[in-house]
Amino acid sequence: MSRPSTPATLERMKGGFVYILANRPDGTLYVGVTSDLVRRIWEHREGLADGFTKRYGLKTLVHFERFDDIASAIQREKTMKHWPRAWKVRLIHAGNPQWRDLYDEILG
Repeated sequence: MSRPSTPATLERMKGGFVYILANRPDGTLYVGVTSDLVRRIWEHREGLADGFTKRYGLKTLVHFERFDDIASAIQREKTMKHWPRAWKVRLIHAGNPQWRDLYDEILG
């Protein structure tokens, strides 16, 4: 499968993104940061990102946040990685109670 192109709306957005992946509703979670959300999620979905996400089949984008600069995104990711699991689940439920895969939404 070829790499997806980034929609013009996301391409114009400089800065960074914090995202949460899951393998199923209320399943295993992963918090990550990137400057190119479409590319990074595609890499996870295609199994190109070795490590934790590949090992546990984390391919469902359940939450993301956009930041004007990458430094703010990195700080938010570090903060969220230290949160208790319940706080992350609460954040997902607040914006995505059905744990829908948001990947199609970021594709435009």
